[in-house]
Amino acid sequence: MTIFYFTATGNSLAVAKSIGGTLVSIPQVIDSDDLHYIDDAIGVVFPIYRLAEPKMVRRFLGKAKFEADYLFAIGTYGNMSGAAMWNVQKQALKNGYHFHYVNDLLMVDNYLPMFEIDKQIARLPEKDTAQMTDKIANDIRQRKLMYAKATPASRTLTAVLDFAMPKNKNAPRYIVDDKCVTCGICAQVCPAHNITVSDKVNFDNNCEQCYACIHLCPHNAIHLKNEKSNKRWRNPNVSLSEIIDANNRGM
Repeated sequence: MTIFYFTATGNSLAVAKSIGGTLVSIPQVIDSDDLHYIDDAIGVVFPIYRLAEPKMVRRFLGKAKFEADYLFAIGTYGNMSGAAMWNVQKQALKNGYHFHYVNDLLMVDNYLPMFEIDKQIARLPEKDTAQMTDKIANDIRQRKLMYAKATPASRTLTAVLDFAMPKNKNAPRYIVDDKCVTCGICAQVCPAHNITVSDKVNFDNNCEQCYACIHLCPHNAIHLKNEKSNKRWRNPNVSLSEIIDANNRGM
């Protein structure tokens, strides 16, 4: 089994690790000329941002060719998943394959403009994240079938939000304060290769708005003007070095 994953603060990687198999970071293969993969089972695990898959994941799913008896897709989210997985399922058909199992998983929401991390952590027991992760992993091991559904209201909300979001996501709201020591961790954890570090931190114009740079800065030196929390989040089942290995695309 091969699982392709996209991760920023470790949630999706933690889920992929729980399922098992050979794990492949999407940022590490996205620019490959050969995205043809063969295995008995192939899956993708990724976060849901603003009711949609990350743009890099969308590009990967559009380019990749999968040959497997069993295909699955898991989206992790913190508040609402909308019609994200229904859209991923629909798009797969246009790309010439279909997922046999599609599900989403409620986890800590690390979207700092809207949520306080301490409150999100406190809500983990009621989200049943650990139990649902085990269930999804067992479903996949048993090769169960499940297809995404979406109400007309969720499809409309998702479509409106997708239309309203700018396609090139600049990072003008990122504030780097004087605690920054230009260690370069922010650049190493950025899956979009959108950050360079010299005598200061520089942001380019291809931001995924995953906030890995903010959450994983060891000095808490990167901020948003409108962030709701000074607390940061990294999934406790994933190390910083694992995220660097997944996202560092060369300096």
